[in-house]
Amino acid sequence: MWQDYSAAHPEAVAASPEYTVEHFGDTRRLADELLALVLSGRKRATAELVRDFISRGDQVPRIGSHWIACAGDGTPRIIIRSLELRIGDFASADAAFAIDEGEDDLSLESWRREHRRYWTRVAAAQGRRWSESEEIVFERFGVVWPPEHADSALG
Repeated sequence: MWQDYSAAHPEAVAASPEYTVEHFGDTRRLADELLALVLSGRKRATAELVRDFISRGDQVPRIGSHWIACAGDGTPRIIIRSLELRIGDFASADAAFAIDEGEDDLSLESWRREHRRYWTRVAAAQGRRWSESEEIVFERFGVVWPPEHADSALG
């Protein structure tokens, strides 16, 4: 997949040759649900704790960086490119970001409820407590590959 994208978009790869391979969420089911939202065009943003990047040995993304998003079974499905990034705490999420994240009813209230639940669960599985003051990477992205899923302005 990466080789095909690289051949079709050499300038994008030259500008940001690094990429990660990962999936959304912390379970196979959640990965598939969130990927389906991306494939439908509804989801174009995500949020992840800075601590989680560090614990995996990854750097936080930068504008233009790529990641290969996999289905819950680990099958690569699409390539995403980071378009907008900021770091903030839980309270800094706004209604526009909740809409772009494309989950649940798109409200900031549901974004807060579901992400609070998610990060509490993930932190507990790691043997720690999550705090709303932890740094979060708020990322808006575009789908760039394969062509049948790529956002028209990016693919």
